Parts: sequence; structure tokens; C-alpha cells
Amino acid sequence: MNTTNTPNSERLHIVILGATNSGKSSLLNAITGQQTSVVSDVEGTTTDIVYKAIELPDIGASLIIDTPGFDDHSILGEKRMQQTLLAVDKADVAILICGNKSLTDMPDLSSEIEWFGKLKERKIPVITVINKIDIRTNTSELSQKLHELFGQEALEISVASPESIDNIRQAILKKIPEDYGSSSITGNLVAEGDLVMLVMPQDAQAPKGRLILPQVQTIRELLDKKCIIVSCTPEKMKESLSVLKNMPKLIITDSQAFKSVFENTPAESRLTSFSVLFAGYKGDIKCFANSAKAIESLTETSRVLIAEACTHAPATEDIGRVKIPNLLRKKVGKGLTIDIVSGNDFPKDLGKYDLIIHCGACMFNRKYVLNRIEQAKYQNIPITNYGIALAQLNGILPKIVY
Repeated sequence: MNTTNTPNSERLHIVILGATNSGKSSLLNAITGQQTSVVSDVEGTTTDIVYKAIELPDIGASLIIDTPGFDDHSILGEKRMQQTLLAVDKADVAILICGNKSLTDMPDLSSEIEWFGKLKERKIPVITVINKIDIRTNTSELSQKLHELFGQEALEISVASPESIDNIRQAILKKIPEDYGSSSITGNLVAEGDLVMLVMPQDAQAPKGRLILPQVQTIRELLDKKCIIVSCTPEKMKESLSVLKNMPKLIITDSQAFKSVFENTPAESRLTSFSVLFAGYKGDIKCFANSAKAIESLTETSRVLIAEACTHAPATEDIGRVKIPNLLRKKVGKGLTIDIVSGNDFPKDLGKYDLIIHCGACMFNRKYVLNRIEQAKYQNIPITNYGIALAQLNGILPKIVY
């Protein structure tokens, strides 16, 4: 498969961490084979997160993330560390460059210990690295100490050595989680030869001249599975069904069209939505389905958080900012408080919320969505997603497949 145009959300996320001037940017440039990040001998040259999409041999579509040094304790440094933590929350694999504070004596490793702990808390595989072995004299002692601290062999490299860069790539390959890339959008719902109908509204939200990413990705997977695909808009669903010799095994629609599509779904067909499918593809479908029950307990004094991955300008018929809030207030009452965040904005303290409703998260990688779910679970706040919530609000959740 050609992965040149693979969305970043579908790429393996590799974050590079280390102290200022430890060679993080040089390592990124060496891995990518190009001047992706600015490098210099001045501490703190990298002040912002740098994302670089690349195809790595034997690994495939990847997104390498260069971060500022974690020993910057200035006011701006604290803000940069918040961005670094955000990058860590998205990481599938981490490269931790250790021991840069001294190239001769045993360096202070307190920062490395702290960040190794953060990575382990998030269950992120870590490659510990000793850089600059071509100029340091304490490699052996440092390697032994890191093994004592972290229980794993540190990779000894020089970014000037092609062999070292190849060793980094091989180390990344070994650290990729076993279940990475194993999830499927449609799962076991369809097989080769199955007829699938896609019912896709083309309203004010639909981008002109193209389909939205979840639709494109779902179609591609159905093609890969050798399914037979029929597509239409909701108003043409009855007519489309009438010309078919056999009824679809599965009907996939946009969650906002659940009510009308459900009413026209043949008895022999199963129904789901793109957002419901992405609830399992990107997140924890069981958690989302169980959490949707919290909708029934909401009152006018409750507070709901709606989280969107996209940062686009909201449309007049926006599902997250207009349609879901309207349905919630129709059910619960106009006094219901609803907060909306988008992009990477997501409150650390979720305690004031009675429910979180997340979008399908096609713009986020699975690791980041799962971290948000864990954050909600830790604070005992139910979290669901757009599709599951809309199915619950329409009273059809038990009849939706996922």
C-alpha cells in the first residue's frame, strides 16, 4: 500500500525526549535524512514541537516528534513541557536520550528518571539512548547506571554514524506494540462479497467536492475486504434499496441521520454509523456504550463536555456544537450546561462534568484517544462518543451493531 498520503492520525507516533542540546533534533534529522529541525550548539534551540511525517524502512508510515529539552525550568519552559506532555500522550514509542549533562563524569539523571516514569505510567515502550558516544568518555559507566535504573540496555549511538541510525530504526521496530495497527474499522461486521450500503448526508457540514475522512477510510477498508458498496444520501435511501436484488448485510450512515435511516432499514440488514465504528477503531467501544447510559441521568443542573478533534470553523448544522446540544437540551431541559473544546484542548480536571461526549476522533491517533478515555476513567467521569450518544438519544442504541 502506498502510504505517502497517509493521514497523521494513522501513522506510528514516535516521540524523541531528552535534555537541551542532547541531540534530539540531530537525531530527527539523521532518521529523516533531511534538515527537518534546526540544530546548533546553543541550548534550547528547539522551542516548539516539530512533527515530521516519514516512511521508515520496515516500519512504514510514521510521525516523528521532536520536543524541547525537558530541563528548561523557565516560565516558557513550563509551557513547553505542557506541549511535550501532549506529544507524549500521542506517542506509540518513545526515544529517551539520557545523560547529556556530562560527557565525562556520571551525570545527574533525575530528569530522565522522571520522564521514564511518565512514559511507563502511560504504557509507552521506551528506547533509552546514550548519544554522542564519539565524543563522550563515560559511555560504559552511564550504560551500566541506566541498566540499573531502567532494567533495559541503553542503545549507544552517534547521530553521525549510519550504523547508529539503522540501529535506532531496528530498535523502534522491536518496540512497536504487538496490537499496533491490528484494529479494524468494520471489524467482523462484514466479509468478502458482502453488500454494504453507505448512507451519507450531503448537508452544510459536508465539504464541497469531497467526502470526509471517516467515510474515505471506511470505503477504502471495504474495498480492501472486497465488499460490494452502494452509496446514497438519506433522501434516496428508499429508492436505492428498491433497485437492489438483495438487501445490504450492513448499512453505515452518518450518526445525525440515525432516525430516518433506522426507520428505512430492512429487517435483514444491520445498522451502524461511521462514528460508532470509529468508537471502536479509535477508542474503547464498551466504555463508550456503557457511558451513554449516563445521558438518562442528566438533569438541568448537570454539565456536559463535548470534545471535538477538528479545529474547523463550525458550520450552521454542526453536529457537535448544534445538533447534539439541541437534542440533549430537548431531552433534559434548557438549563443543561454544555462546554465545548476542540483540537488538543482537553481539561485536566474533569471533575465538574457529569458526561463527556467525544467526536469520532478521525484526526487523532488511537493512543491519544485511549489516553483521554483513561483520564476520564481515572476521575470517574463517563465518556462516550457522538455516534453512541446519538443512538442513545434516538432510543436505538440496543439495535445498533459495532
